Amino acid sequence: MLRAAGADRPGRAAWAAMAAWAVALGGCSRAREDPPSDGVARAPAAYVGRSGCAECHERESSRWQGSHHDMAMDVATPETVLGDFDDARLEHFGVTSRMYRSGGRPMVETDGPDGALHEYEVKYVFGVFPLQQYLVEFPGGRLQTLPLCWDARPAGEGGQRWFHIYPDEPIPAGDELHWTGVNQNWNHMCAECHSTNLRKGYDATNSTFATTWSEIDVSCEACHGPGSTHVAWARAEATGRSGPGGGSEGLAVDLRGDGGVWIADPGSPTARRSTPRASHAEIEMCARCHSRRGALVDGAAPGGPLLDSHRVSLLDEGLYFADGQIEDEVYVYGSFLQSRMFGAGVTCTDCHDPHTARVVASGNALCAKCHQPAVFDTPAHHHHAGGPGTAGTNCVDCHMPVRTYMLVDDRRDHSFRVPRPDLSDRLGTPNACQACHGDQSPAWAAERVAEWFGPERRSEWRFGEALHAGREGLAGAGALLERLIADGTQPAIARASGLELLQPWPGSELDEAVRSGAADAEGLVRMAAADAAMGLDPGERFAAIGSLLADPLLGVRVAAARSLASSVDGSTPGAARSAFERAAAEYVASELANAERAAPHVNLGGFYTDRGMIAEAEQEYRTAMRLEPWFSPAAVNLADLERAQGRDDRAETVLREFLKRSPRDAAARHALGLTFGAPRASRGSPGGAPTGGGV
Repeated sequence: MLRAAGADRPGRAAWAAMAAWAVALGGCSRAREDPPSDGVARAPAAYVGRSGCAECHERESSRWQGSHHDMAMDVATPETVLGDFDDARLEHFGVTSRMYRSGGRPMVETDGPDGALHEYEVKYVFGVFPLQQYLVEFPGGRLQTLPLCWDARPAGEGGQRWFHIYPDEPIPAGDELHWTGVNQNWNHMCAECHSTNLRKGYDATNSTFATTWSEIDVSCEACHGPGSTHVAWARAEATGRSGPGGGSEGLAVDLRGDGGVWIADPGSPTARRSTPRASHAEIEMCARCHSRRGALVDGAAPGGPLLDSHRVSLLDEGLYFADGQIEDEVYVYGSFLQSRMFGAGVTCTDCHDPHTARVVASGNALCAKCHQPAVFDTPAHHHHAGGPGTAGTNCVDCHMPVRTYMLVDDRRDHSFRVPRPDLSDRLGTPNACQACHGDQSPAWAAERVAEWFGPERRSEWRFGEALHAGREGLAGAGALLERLIADGTQPAIARASGLELLQPWPGSELDEAVRSGAADAEGLVRMAAADAAMGLDPGERFAAIGSLLADPLLGVRVAAARSLASSVDGSTPGAARSAFERAAAEYVASELANAERAAPHVNLGGFYTDRGMIAEAEQEYRTAMRLEPWFSPAAVNLADLERAQGRDDRAETVLREFLKRSPRDAAARHALGLTFGAPRASRGSPGGAPTGGGV
């Protein structure tokens, strides 16, 4: 089951940054439109529904039924509702919620947006295991996620109970995390990955949603794309006629792979792929939802490169530990990109059945498909006694450690790393050994590993040392980050993360790294190079990343447009200016694709400020403040803008009004102090413009 709104319980201080990241990513997406092999132009494929696919693919349809994809979302009925609605109660910081039925309909009485108790009908169920959440309809087309969740695990495992998603913190009405607010809104936070052909349909003028889908759950066409042309091809072929689609068989997205198979060579402990993986289409299709990312457009069509429709999180602090292990709920893709298995050509369906969504074998038998049990499934390798299936003997215990989210949902790290307890003390990272041996120190675990495998076992340099130094601002961090960025043997997502962290070290090293990154074969690295160019002098940026304005990936182009906003002026050559204006239009459209949230408007405010469009910037900041009054970057950036225009009194008013609502906000208090921290003459003059910030 995919995460619903607010489900991984971030700390209050971190939530705003997380939400900002999730909505502030921007871009445009294009569905792949391969020209027909016969040269005949045809109408775009349309969605036909699972029944159209099942005419020929009955086995796949049958396997899909009952899967977590099938049950990602559904109408609330006696069959789909798992929770106890027989007058059950749950108390949370003085609010007693009641779950009951009225006329057969599941109902919840709980605190509403005004803090008083109200009765709400549950319209939809969300997910199925290990927990189920419930959705309530609100005016304006909004669906809101109740904080009252049903633990669907067996009673013997602690399940079959109600629990509050924030059990240890009061969340009163008006709080930014209250279930009736924007951070628990299904339309923005959850919908894209739980339904098929989802269109959010936000109307910024009226602040309403008209969200639509073709199928309520994650059905065939969520992955394979609209099927009408393929169905027409199949029906024509069945009657002996030539159907549309030519060699593509009318498929909107072809996930059949490149024919590579895994071969176990005699004497080799690990299988090898018969041919190098020729396509990332399958992995990137799964990653559209199984990753920490932000949509670049409302309703991205299936197919095409991931960075053409979404922007993927890098190994950012708060999301991943410095060595790349999962910290926050980041799903799978960002971890998998780090793995040697990804580098060797492994794809999602090597381990997971794409229709049942389950692994294709149980326990160590799954790993034994490629890794010889006589070498790896033995005490000589894992050094744990007790026999197969006991603690420490399962491959995943050491190579896919678990973290728990949403209180009951265990997720495994998919970076398949070799445990490095020797790095835990130095980098502040967890290690799989202590997941079981919590009473022991990392040094103890490192000593055991050295005893088993020798003191040099897995002592090679890894990217975590550079990312840790960059995060902490340690001496020598710049050199370590440069080493990481230049090392083509390191995962692309790690090199991109290094570029991101190098930005505060301006100079020739950053310039060289940005230029090299802009020419990298990996889109994630080019995107990071575009972002890191913000650390260069505006006059140097075009030379470093100007080429990225024409990058084939929209995620890269919009990043380049944002970084170049302050580099374009009347002296910019016509061709370069035209390229910028095209990418700038994409950037603006991409931010407005998430116009229901404050962060995109803050980003646009910074973008317009850098372009000298002061009135437009002010409008965006005020829109952000209206949408999310507690979102301090909007108030702080607006105050900066006012100060730069010589309007110190207006800057002070903005900040004082904000602090009435959020009196403990540190960023706003710091900004207010700056308002009085320097003579007026040095704080900006009429007609001036600050460098626009973003989130």
